[in-house]
Amino acid sequence: MITTLSGDTSRLRATVDFVKEQDTATLLPLLLPGLDGPELRTLVERCAFSHAALLVFPPDEAALAAVLADCGLVVDAPPQPSVVVRERLAGRHRRRPAELDVGILRPAVDCLDGVRRMVEVFALTVPPGSDLDQVATHERELQHEAHVAFEVEAPDPLVLRGLCAAFGRYGATPDGGGYNPHENGTVFYFTTSAEAKAGYRRVELYVPGDHRDILAAHLDAHRRSRPAENLLRLLTGAWTTQALAAFARLEVADAMDEDRSTDVARLARDVGALPANLTTLLRYLTMLGVVGEDRDGFRLTATGRLLRADAEGSMRPLALMYGGVFYESFAGLGHTVRTGQVAFEHLFGENHFDHFARDPELADLFDRSMAAGSRMFDPLPAHPVLTAAADGATVVDIAGGNGELLGRILSAHPRLHGVLLERPHTVAAARRLLDAAGHTARCDFRSGDFADVPPGGDVYVLSRVLHDWDDDRCREILRHCARAMPATADLLVVERVLPTDGSASLATAWDLHMMCNVGGRERQADHFARLFADAGLTLVGHTPLPLDGSVLHVRRAGADTGAGL
Repeated sequence: MITTLSGDTSRLRATVDFVKEQDTATLLPLLLPGLDGPELRTLVERCAFSHAALLVFPPDEAALAAVLADCGLVVDAPPQPSVVVRERLAGRHRRRPAELDVGILRPAVDCLDGVRRMVEVFALTVPPGSDLDQVATHERELQHEAHVAFEVEAPDPLVLRGLCAAFGRYGATPDGGGYNPHENGTVFYFTTSAEAKAGYRRVELYVPGDHRDILAAHLDAHRRSRPAENLLRLLTGAWTTQALAAFARLEVADAMDEDRSTDVARLARDVGALPANLTTLLRYLTMLGVVGEDRDGFRLTATGRLLRADAEGSMRPLALMYGGVFYESFAGLGHTVRTGQVAFEHLFGENHFDHFARDPELADLFDRSMAAGSRMFDPLPAHPVLTAAADGATVVDIAGGNGELLGRILSAHPRLHGVLLERPHTVAAARRLLDAAGHTARCDFRSGDFADVPPGGDVYVLSRVLHDWDDDRCREILRHCARAMPATADLLVVERVLPTDGSASLATAWDLHMMCNVGGRERQADHFARLFADAGLTLVGHTPLPLDGSVLHVRRAGADTGAGL
């Protein structure tokens, strides 16, 4: 232990000397060969060399204090937990994060250019006799966590994206990162090119605040830079679906304490599971951000809370649906691609609407899973067509499911009247939901099909319906709508619209799902416009909704379109 501690001391002393001798303008070109002139000056204005980092392995706090004192470092605050380094170590060495006691200390040093910078000391406690000795030996040899860091002084999103792009132009590649909630800071790691001359290959950009939106793109680029690893992650997507479905089916989230960690042994008793196997499941879900782990057990994250049955906007029904019948039918995706036959129909011998209608429990799950995506509806009641509707105007929700959307509209606009058209068994569920919300006095319920769209409404709503059908059936549905609509009526169509530029979108994923399981499809905006035109309707405009949704505003052809967005 004396030898290893003296090795930590010499490595730390060399780090201190490096920090004292460098400055931003000198260090950046060493790390990013070819960087000079105006671009160098711009980077120097936007970020500043802040510290160099090292990972050491003391047996306890006293030994760590001795190492720091030997290097002339004064620490006046206790270590803070290191979320990012702990997770990286856990991943590299296949350890539970809770086993790794990693802290951060940031003693300051006076540098030759008159600036005070820091030496960032990561300390992994390795008690005598611990099997963590192997981790320490490996990390001392390969120095994975040794890096130099620059702090972004004005954390503007455009500046941050520009800095990441500039690093990339000079040979640095994304190498992970993370958000540390303990200090509300986001880190972006890069590996420099082999031509870098600073003695460090790893560079950190540290940005105060929560910038996980930009970090997501950075981490995605890191994954794509490792094709074999990326492919393995993609191939295990089925494991993710089933892990989430099992978590939901066992009602683990419901059994967990909402505000603190839950002991696994108690949790296993409550849900009827084997403790060791449940731990394995929860560790995997920790990696996905569904739960977190600490010394006291596992705790729900904001994502995991959505799998509680009693959560507002619970997505548990979606987990059960996508991990159930739709998961089974996705095994026939190749059959659909090869033959054009819907995989669900190939597997179950009938389309999914008929299959669900014959199974009341499955039909109820489907209706609840549709309602689980209701975040898409959040802005819809504020649409100008609805806010401008006259007192007493009628909103007709065609195939309105369990009434979730119509209920939101009636809650936002007490002066409006509603009509819900649905299949008989679904109408009963919608009546219960709208009655509980106190809306049944202002709502009529009609059992029927698309041919039964009631005439005389002021606003018609067609939400997540057209993607269930091929173009011919969509034209038929839209013609029924057009016949029922007065000349002054508006039609609001809620769908996911496929992007035209190949950008990532949930619409692209749902396009595959609809093809495989339903026999429908998602469409681009111009495709919708053609379908509307074929039915005697005109697309006035469309605006985005959450969850990559859109609301398309449609009117009768030839009607005044001045109300469009």
